[in-house]
Amino acid sequence: MRFHEKLQYLRKERGFSQEDLAERLSVSRQAISKWESGSAHPEIEKLVQLSEIFGVTLDSLMKEGPIEYGRSGRSNGFAEDVPFYRPYWGRGGYEYKSKRTLFGLPLVHINIGFGIRHAKGFLAIGTIARGVISIGLVSLGLLSIGLLSLGLLAFGTIAFGLLAAFGGIAIGTIAIGGVALGILTMGGLAIGMFSIGGLAIGSHIAVGGHAYGHIAVGQSLANGTRAFLSETGSLSGVDRGAVEAAIREEFPNLWNGIIRWMTFWLG
Repeated sequence: MRFHEKLQYLRKERGFSQEDLAERLSVSRQAISKWESGSAHPEIEKLVQLSEIFGVTLDSLMKEGPIEYGRSGRSNGFAEDVPFYRPYWGRGGYEYKSKRTLFGLPLVHINIGFGIRHAKGFLAIGTIARGVISIGLVSLGLLSIGLLSLGLLAFGTIAFGLLAAFGGIAIGTIAIGGVALGILTMGGLAIGMFSIGGLAIGSHIAVGGHAYGHIAVGQSLANGTRAFLSETGSLSGVDRGAVEAAIREEFPNLWNGIIRWMTFWLG
């Protein structure tokens, strides 16, 4: 077999799409397609990476003839017991991809080390991670944890959560962070419909040190149509019953859970 035939075989043997392999090599899918068609050849650095990814010797990969599985000592053909995906320590990193899948995704895909490393799986861990549960510098998933996180539930330095976000900067339906933006927010700076924070800005209700909202409850400053300013310098010095009555009067259809949350901090 020639190089382009071996490459296509090994890729399919591991269950990779051309896009998957391209991500691992930091090249375009079109480059993989050209290599497999024989119309172009990879540079030596990429050949070394390919040999590490597939666990074959560089010599057998480049030369016409059988493939030699360098890590297992096998040669002369394609043994049926070759693993679906062999974990490996490569050039400055480690990668593992499980054989079992769920909803078309590997149960686990870990790709860590130097440089940009992509991971895609039910549980994905990598520089850029995409999965149901994703952990990475940049993560995208139902549950995302990372420097920059996007998901249904997101935890990160910068977190965007469709349902909830927790982070230095948190943006979500429920947002908790140093800076929180959303519907129900809590943070040093909280901006939303219902906000609690050092500086709270709420279109409906704001509770905090400095509060700006239709109903504003503040320790030091309260600015709103209905304003409640603490006389003791503490939120516990604000009459909870009076604030709750004002909320029910201004927003009669408001969910009781939100009313309890916004007045929990009061005396």
